[in-house]
Amino acid sequence: MRLLLTSDTHVPARAKRLPDALLAAMDEADVVFHAGDWIDEATLDLFEARSRRLVAVYGNNDGPGLRRRLPEVARVELAGLRFGTVHETGAATGRERRCAARFPDLDVLVFGHSHIPWDTRAPGGLRLLNPGSPTDRRRQPFCTYLTLTADAGALRDVTLHRLPPRR
Repeated sequence: MRLLLTSDTHVPARAKRLPDALLAAMDEADVVFHAGDWIDEATLDLFEARSRRLVAVYGNNDGPGLRRRLPEVARVELAGLRFGTVHETGAATGRERRCAARFPDLDVLVFGHSHIPWDTRAPGGLRLLNPGSPTDRRRQPFCTYLTLTADAGALRDVTLHRLPPRR
């Protein structure tokens, strides 16, 4: 099962449109995860129309319309793995321990907020994945998103994709 992970799209506040590479990856994915900070309901509409299956949450910058349509935490079981998605996980220091305590029933937690790609394991095995942002790199060298494969209870081919600078 091919998965696409993204977060913090911030359209149209930080970018006028989504990168073509992200849209192409969305078309190839069996499941798309978005960890919040959409800003615009039209972007959610686009993801819903284009994704075979969408697992998504709202972020701290999302207004009442998005909060009515999306949960704060989403959970789904795919290919023998228990996934969760949330926007914020707090400070980087202690993140693994905090998330393992908050989400003891998950195998993988997809999160956003920092715009900083993250791939670690918590005590007990919880995998924490932050895809960064495809539209706002902040202090990172590139805008990014993640793709991976989930199969028979395992993650494979976890790939951080760097996007070319916007013109």
